[in-house]
Amino acid sequence: MSEIRNYTLNFGPQHPAAHGVLRLILELDGEVIQKADPHIGLLHRATEKLAEEKTYLQNLPYMDRLDYISMMCNEHAYVLAVEKLLGLEVPVRAQYIRVMFDEITRIMNHLFWLGAQAIDVGAMALMLYSFRDREDLMDCYEAVSGARMHASYYRPGGVYRDLPETMPQYETAGIRTAKKANRLNENRQGSLLDFIEDFTNRFPKHIDEYETLLTDNRIWKQRLVGVGVVSPERAKAMGFTGPMLRGSGVEWDLRKKQPYEVYDLLDFDIPVGVNGDSYDRYLVRVEEMRQSIRIIRQCIAWLRKNTGSVMTSNYKVGSPPREKMQSNMEGLIHHFKLFTEGFHVPAGEAYAAVEAPKGEFGVYIISDGANKPYRMKIRAPAFAHLQALGEMAQGMLIADAVTILGSLDIVFGEIDR
Repeated sequence: MSEIRNYTLNFGPQHPAAHGVLRLILELDGEVIQKADPHIGLLHRATEKLAEEKTYLQNLPYMDRLDYISMMCNEHAYVLAVEKLLGLEVPVRAQYIRVMFDEITRIMNHLFWLGAQAIDVGAMALMLYSFRDREDLMDCYEAVSGARMHASYYRPGGVYRDLPETMPQYETAGIRTAKKANRLNENRQGSLLDFIEDFTNRFPKHIDEYETLLTDNRIWKQRLVGVGVVSPERAKAMGFTGPMLRGSGVEWDLRKKQPYEVYDLLDFDIPVGVNGDSYDRYLVRVEEMRQSIRIIRQCIAWLRKNTGSVMTSNYKVGSPPREKMQSNMEGLIHHFKLFTEGFHVPAGEAYAAVEAPKGEFGVYIISDGANKPYRMKIRAPAFAHLQALGEMAQGMLIADAVTILGSLDIVFGEIDR
């Protein structure tokens, strides 16, 4: 009879489930994991240090590149912290736009997670379906900011610009015939709000399709049920937030418990799991997409009825309108000073957090009164979740490590900052 040997195995970073830049050292007894030791450092960006050398406005694009699946939510926490230091009032219309795009970002994140988790476990088709829907939401990003990923759309004092009245349309090119382009442009004839509303009408059926493919699929359940179980007490002790915490049965959501912007005016529910396993975390994220659709619909209804400014009228912080800049010397000076020197922030410290798709994403800024942060610290939700990987994987099989790693929903831009 052959002897079962103990191995120490390098799991990644080449493994597709290791998300590119995680080195996971597994100590194995046969195929059973005795210890899992995650190593980070392969994607060190030094964002927090770079922030000390840039003005508050120049730091904004760094936020998009942290969790690069939840771009605008990262921006949101940063601008809230800066606004807290400045004591700045944000126009209500800008607050509704921010909330709407936070929820669009949440759906984008969960769609990416769903496709990645499914393909890690072995279901190929889900990745194609989830990216189909994600493309529409990336078009919304492009419509408001000009960029499909790194939007830099939120600004201290509001948002870069109001919602456009037209949607970018497909053109005839290459193998795309005029007939196909017309079919693709059917729901792009109106404004961005019309397009988003159309998306909210058809997307719930797509969620139903995802659930038909996965929720009662016996292979999916065999791979997720009972895998990576975390009790509510351990989840709180290890600093879990977001779907990781709610999947363990703890009803904690900053949008309800510590509301910011206009979340306290909106009607939505917090989905909560029961068993704290990978399957419950899947169910929570799927239900969160449905709740995001509810929130987006309420924002659309308000934005249709109410007009107004989307940027603060304090031109030392927000750029003056282009017409004022081109016809008024004072406007031109404000614009020049803002984009060369930036704005000075009163001395003090502030922490602001948002309920990002992965959990509580927070930004802590210390100001010494200059136009650059004296110190900036980022509270990344996935960093706290990754540290629990060793405990969650202990006693599981190698194949389960892939499932657990996927259910954490980690992106290394924010972990290895």
